[in-house]
Amino acid sequence: MSHTVGVRQAQKQKTRQALLDAGLRLLEEQSLSSLGLREVTRLVGVAPAAFYRHFRDMADLGVALVEEALGSLHVMIRAILAEQNGDEERIEGTVDAVARHVRAYPAHVRFIARERHGGVRPVREAIAAELGRFVDEVAAAFALQLEAEGWSAEDIRMLAELYVDHMVMTAAAFLEAAPDRSAATDADASDDPAAADRAASAAEARIAATARSQLRIISLGRQYWRDA
Repeated sequence: MSHTVGVRQAQKQKTRQALLDAGLRLLEEQSLSSLGLREVTRLVGVAPAAFYRHFRDMADLGVALVEEALGSLHVMIRAILAEQNGDEERIEGTVDAVARHVRAYPAHVRFIARERHGGVRPVREAIAAELGRFVDEVAAAFALQLEAEGWSAEDIRMLAELYVDHMVMTAAAFLEAAPDRSAATDADASDDPAAADRAASAAEARIAATARSQLRIISLGRQYWRDA
């Protein structure tokens, strides 16, 4: 009996993940507010009624995608904040982590960028809540040092919000660099198959350099904030 239950649970989880993957794939070209349940189930190859065994509605699927999109980034950022002590190490680690996340999960990043201010309220609220968790984690990492320097909790959180907003902006910039790869492929693939990779790498390097410089400016401003 337990084996049968285990098999059924595994199949249920497999179907749920297939629905999430199908939704994410369809959202490459449209917003969640325009996506139909039947489009998702048709792509998975299940009956529309099967959808409701996994999600209440399309907004519920969208919230699950938010958790999937930002959950792994939480783990990376927590590790960086815990392991790196100096500002420069944190800056390098944060920018590298964001770049890796965008390369690994471009569809998830695109979904977050589009739906952060989209038309589905529960998804907007879920994104805001996840970003709020980021702010809490960054603020906690800064608190020990900054409280000793006389910073208030409100100012520490304001600084953390700057860092998180910058991470979101940087992720969007890395994502926008992706068309460089397509453009290079169309124009140069026949002459140089590596042209797309070189163009994408160069664009990413420029974005990373700018992101690091911007974080250094924030860090420099932090040093003088108490005297302002």
